[in-house]
Amino acid sequence: LHLTEAGRIQKEHYHKAHIIDQKESISSIVTEVDLMCDKAITEVIIRDFPGHNILTEESGFQNNKSEYTWVVDPLDGTSNFAAGIPWFGVLIALFYKDTPILAGAILPVENLMYIAEAEKGAYVNDIKIVIPDNTLVNSLAGFGIDFTHDNSFLELGMDWFRWLIKNSRNVRCTNSLVDWMLVTEGKLGVAVNLFTKIWDIAAPWLIIKEAGGMMKHLDGTNIIFELTEEAIYKNYPVIAGNLSILNEIEIQKRI
Repeated sequence: LHLTEAGRIQKEHYHKAHIIDQKESISSIVTEVDLMCDKAITEVIIRDFPGHNILTEESGFQNNKSEYTWVVDPLDGTSNFAAGIPWFGVLIALFYKDTPILAGAILPVENLMYIAEAEKGAYVNDIKIVIPDNTLVNSLAGFGIDFTHDNSFLELGMDWFRWLIKNSRNVRCTNSLVDWMLVTEGKLGVAVNLFTKIWDIAAPWLIIKEAGGMMKHLDGTNIIFELTEEAIYKNYPVIAGNLSILNEIEIQKRI
C-alpha cells in the first residue's frame, strides 16, 4: 500500500508542470509530488505502525525510540521526474535496529514492483529474482554522481568512470533507483554511485542482497547503516553487483 499509492501519485502527475524548490545544491530539488508522496506514505505508517520510527528524505527523522524504523525516499529521481524522464520511483525499507529486514521499490511508469524480505528472497511483480553470474566485460555498468565543488571527490568519480568505460561493455547513467533495480535483474552487471544517503540505498541494499548480489562501500568494505540523529545524513559512496563482478573489480582495481 505504501508503494502503490505513492507510485499512483507519481504516475498521475508525470509530464505535468511542477512547483520546484531548490534544496542544498543546484542538483538537489524538491517538487510538490515529493511532498504528496511523503505525506501519503507517512500517514499509512503512522496509522498501521504508530510506535515505529520514520526517516524520510523530505520529513527527516521521527524518532519514537522504537527498534523498528521505516526509511523512505518518497520520490527517488526527482530531477528525472521534473524533467519528464521516466527514471524515478519509490523506495521503502523497514529496519530492525540497524539492519533492513523488509524492502520495496516501485518504478511506476514501467509498472514494476520489487519486494525483498530478509532470508526470503527478492521478487519483481511476484517473480523471484536471481542475479545472473555475468562477467564485467560482458556487462553494462551504471554510474552516478551529484553536483559538487569538491575536486578530490570529483576526481574519484572520474577515476571510477574512466575505469568502468575501459573494463565494461559500456556505461549507463540514470542516477536513481533504476540503476539498482537493473542490477537486481542482471541488466546492469554493476553500478557505482558516489553520492547516496541512507534512504537512497537501504531498500536496494536488501533487494540486491536477497537476489544474490551485494552492495558495498566503494572502498570494498561492508556497509554498516547508522540510524542516529548525527549519522542519518552521512554520504555513502557505494558499488553493487553480482559477487563475481565485485570480486573481479576488487582484484583488478584493488578497491
